[in-house]
Parts: sequence; structure tokens; C-alpha cells
Amino acid sequence: MLLWGLNFLAIRAGLDHFPPYFFAGLRFLVIAVPVVLFVPRPAVPLRWLLLYGAGFGVVQFAFLFWAMSTGMPTGLASLVLQSAAPFTVLLGAVLLRERVSRRQLLGIAVAVAGMAMIGWDRAQHATLLPLLLTLLAALGWAFGNIGSRLARPDNPMRLMLWMTVIPPLPLLALSAVVEGPTTGWSALGQSLSPNGWPALAGLAYIVVLGTIAGSGLWTVLMSRYPASTVAPLSLLVPVVGIGAAWLVLDEKPSPLALAGAVVVVGGCLFGTLRANPRPADPTVTAPMPDSAAPVTSPTPVAARV
Repeated sequence: MLLWGLNFLAIRAGLDHFPPYFFAGLRFLVIAVPVVLFVPRPAVPLRWLLLYGAGFGVVQFAFLFWAMSTGMPTGLASLVLQSAAPFTVLLGAVLLRERVSRRQLLGIAVAVAGMAMIGWDRAQHATLLPLLLTLLAALGWAFGNIGSRLARPDNPMRLMLWMTVIPPLPLLALSAVVEGPTTGWSALGQSLSPNGWPALAGLAYIVVLGTIAGSGLWTVLMSRYPASTVAPLSLLVPVVGIGAAWLVLDEKPSPLALAGAVVVVGGCLFGTLRANPRPADPTVTAPMPDSAAPVTSPTPVAARV
């Protein structure tokens, strides 16, 4: 959770130098090249791999990086992105016919109320658009969760790595159309100068610590312990993100935004936690069951951001 929370600072460092769509494509391209060369493709249907990559990789990060480049505060972005949890639960109910309990519905309602509080606060500061873009990013992440769920991989880590092969071409094509065919590549060349090291450091952090290390640790936890025990821990991500942005970037959220953040986290936590979950046997390491798939989890097996 510490690695993922600090990831938003790395994103901010990258966006201060790179155009958003190019930066989104670049972070996946750096991983995708060695994956294609050295990692065997997972034995899952191609359509679910494409849905996973399009939702989690293309839609989520196109909208998230756009939102952060147009004024979405770094810490608040880490919080609003957690709305992927209720989106995933609702999509699972509609598309997969999965049962949604009253507790989950109540948790979703509380989380939505918290989002409304944050939206009202943002509207007072004429920054509602970045909030809406971040919500669309969370919706894309939720569709990616559905793809990951339907893929039912025997090796979640391999699926996560191959997901990174999907986003680079669409995102770089979008960058070429919207930002210009040479803008991103020029920024990449300029990043090799002494003034460009923060952007490269941010890119390295996102790839190595945010994606590979963070996802690897998450995958291990999800394979060894019940999802109801592990998944709620992801709610610490916005705590780290908001705190780090406050300390490093001097982003001071308003009291109403902080209150909304507490309500959102409380709603997600209430809707996700089960009453008296049975702990896993620490002496047994079992394959990840279907129930550990991220359809009702605040975060998928793959790393966020």
C-alpha cells in the first residue's frame, strides 16, 4: 500500500514533463517489450485479455493522466480512483449475475455519498471536470476487473504482465492524434537532460516499484489469504497518497474534501469486509480461488497505476 500510494507522486513527476497520453503509453511500453520477449502468454481467451488491458490499461490511465494533467490534485486522485470498487461490484451484478448483498449495497451508497461531497467541494472551486475524468478512469478499471475475472488465469501474475502488452499502441496512437506525432518523443529526448531526471525517476518508480513489485506482493497476498482479509487493505492507498501529496507537494485538501474522503473509505470498507471472516490456514499455500478474483475487491490482482 505504501508503494502504491507513493506511486501518485511518481505520476505527478512524470506528468510535469511528459504529455499525459504519451506518458501513459510509455509506462506500459517499457514493461511490454520484455514481457513479449521473455514471458509466456497466459492460457486465457484473447477477448478477456483484451477487455482487461483495454479497461485497466487504456481507459483507466488515459482518463486518470488527463485528469491529473488538468488540475486533479494528486492526493485526491488516489482517493477518487477507489470508486472502482463499487463500480466493480455493480458491473459484476449486472454482467456476471453475481449476488450483491445488502451490506455491499449500503457500503456503495455511503461511498457514493462521499463522492458527492467531494464533487460538491470540487464544483465550488471550478474543478469538477478533473473529478469526472477520474471517475471515468475508475469505471475503466472496473471493466478491467471484469475482464480479469472472466479470464480465470491459473497464473495471475503472468496475466497482469501480459495485460501491459495491450495499452501501448492505442495510447501512443491517441497521443499522436491529440498531442502531436512528435511531442511525446521530443519530451522523451529532453528527459535525458539534467533537468529531466525527475520524470525518468517517476517513470522508473511506476514500472519497477509501482507495477512489478507492488503487483507481485499483492498477487502473493491474494494467493495465500482470503480476499476479504487482503482487499480492504487497499483502502490505505489514498491515506498514503493524500498524506504524501500533503507533505511533498503541499496539497492541502479542504475540510469538506477530507470529510468526503473519510465517508468514501468508510463505505468501501463497510461494503467489502465480511463479518467474522475465517482466516486462512497459515501452513497452507493454496492457488487463488475464484472468490479472490477482484470483482468485489477495491483493487485488482494487477497493480494499480
